[in-house]
Amino acid sequence: MGKLEIREPTQKRSIEKKNKIIESGFELICKKGFHNTNTAEIAKAAGVSTGIVYQYFKDKRDIFMYGIEQYAKNLMFPINQISLKKIDKKNIYNEIESVIDDLVKFHASTKSSHEEIIAIQHSDQEVNEIFHRYELEASTNFANFLVDNNIGSKDINEKSHFILSIMDDFCHEVVYHRHDNLNYDVMKDLVIKTIVNLLD
Repeated sequence: MGKLEIREPTQKRSIEKKNKIIESGFELICKKGFHNTNTAEIAKAAGVSTGIVYQYFKDKRDIFMYGIEQYAKNLMFPINQISLKKIDKKNIYNEIESVIDDLVKFHASTKSSHEEIIAIQHSDQEVNEIFHRYELEASTNFANFLVDNNIGSKDINEKSHFILSIMDDFCHEVVYHRHDNLNYDVMKDLVIKTIVNLLD
């Protein structure tokens, strides 16, 4: 008997079931490691049978890739959200601070998953391409936000990409690396002022 044909759910309950499998599977893989997790464990964590899992996914990698797609999208959400705003240039400090705070919260909420995700990103080209795609999209959106709000006038694409890198590095420092001799409120202020000065 062959495997069930993969199907895309259309009813609300089935969609919720598929999303639960993605959420549970991604969380489990990030916690235990990709090679230490099997489909039966994912099914148990999601509260469904293994047969149900195979109705929606080819294998555990398929589940993981859905999870990575959602993770990368959520990671860039604060940047994409500010990109939709119209702001007064004099409020740019507060807007950047708000984005950084949201990025730190997201990194903190996924701290336990970080090491596994980074390891897979470095070793898996397809995973790396997903992050690369969302990063470029966020960078482009942020550059358009700057242009639309008449903030900065030269080298906008390069500045936008650099700004996203600075914010990401700060988040990693605060959430993952932490040094007792550093004052992170002072560092955040320096990061924001560096970004604002870069845009003048």
